[in-house]
Amino acid sequence: MQDPTTTTIVKNDQRTVRAWVMYDWANSVYVLSITSAIFPAYYNSVTKVNGSTIVEVLGMKFQNTGVYSINLGLAFGIVALISPFVSSVADYMGNHRAFMRFFCYLGALGCIGLFFFDSAQMIHLGLAATLVATVGYAGSIVFYNSYLPAIVTEDQLDKTSARGFSMGYFGSTLLLMASLALILNKDRFGVTDGTFMPRLAFLLTGLWWLGFSHITFSRLPRSIYSKKQHGHPLLNGYHELQKVWYSLRENRQLKTFLSSFFFYIMGVQTVMFMASSFGEKEVGLGMTQLIVTILLLQFLGIGGAYLFAWVSKKIGNFQALTIAIIAWIGICLGAFFIKTPMHFYVAAFFIGLVMGGIQALSRSTYSKLIPQTENNAGYFGFYDATEKLAMMFGLVMWGYLDDLTGSMRNSIFALFVWFVVGLGFMLWAMKNASKAPIVKGVGSAN
Repeated sequence: MQDPTTTTIVKNDQRTVRAWVMYDWANSVYVLSITSAIFPAYYNSVTKVNGSTIVEVLGMKFQNTGVYSINLGLAFGIVALISPFVSSVADYMGNHRAFMRFFCYLGALGCIGLFFFDSAQMIHLGLAATLVATVGYAGSIVFYNSYLPAIVTEDQLDKTSARGFSMGYFGSTLLLMASLALILNKDRFGVTDGTFMPRLAFLLTGLWWLGFSHITFSRLPRSIYSKKQHGHPLLNGYHELQKVWYSLRENRQLKTFLSSFFFYIMGVQTVMFMASSFGEKEVGLGMTQLIVTILLLQFLGIGGAYLFAWVSKKIGNFQALTIAIIAWIGICLGAFFIKTPMHFYVAAFFIGLVMGGIQALSRSTYSKLIPQTENNAGYFGFYDATEKLAMMFGLVMWGYLDDLTGSMRNSIFALFVWFVVGLGFMLWAMKNASKAPIVKGVGSAN
């Protein structure tokens, strides 16, 4: 049994693995309730006044969905800026769990703050709380991901990564179902304020995140490894960051993978964050229809995560990721022609199949590609920075095109371009791997 007070980790210890997986269970409620299902529809409803979707923020006027997308992009930009340095400091100090806990609490408190966002006049509070929740979520994931290659052996990476995403989908679905029951039955509880039940769902999201994260923090080791400290942690954190940067520059396969990841994850995450807003604004779906659709998408995501873990075992990680990216390109082509709720449901079905798979497989592939090192968090800091920069550019571009044209449909073309570029880099990475596969199971089947 793993002792959480020590820094010597026994790989494949099931108690440690379960503790790690439980953080996906804890934090995924933010992804589902705040970014995907309830909050986007609630935000659009609250900020639509007398039929107008124009809002005033900091003295400037925006489309409500446009400023929401840009706000999310700024949040991810903040994380992209700080995560490589903060993660390198954590590597030097040897206290990854404490950094992970700090960002977890920050994110959960942001969700709780959304309980007080009850009208268009409170839009600044709503946007600020969303930004804080997003920074907390994204920041904690850096340290969460960095534990993965430290707690399991290479042959268990794909499976464990998929298990984490699946637990996250399942846990967040349970809370979303409870929240939906509250929203649909507000009259039975004598609630006359139409905003109260959705706001209660945001409060429950924060409390769920806080509560279940303690299972992880009570069992996960304090650090990934033991390292003696010399000098100032910030200065030495910078030196740790330099080491990782030079290593990344010299590793052609890792650089090519990260280039592909930057573009395709830009498309994936933009779809995940803006799908509900698109369904509400462009197709006319109500909150209940959106929530039910996303519930079904969650269950498909569980199966998709394990499906792509199985495919990667049979043909290799790069090949499996190539299939996933091609599927996303097809989804983008079809999404441009979405006109009816049925069209939206069909698109959601295919998104569900590849959504969990491409995320879980990306994480495990990167874990295989990084060298054996005492800079795990530093490496995952760059991985996270790549993802968050991609999300920042993707969401800001989506919001800009939405605000410029007044329609989200025009933003879909940008998604298509990003996936095509990502596919090009992935094919290049696969070609390089076939010539000199440096990691078993990445460029070819195990």
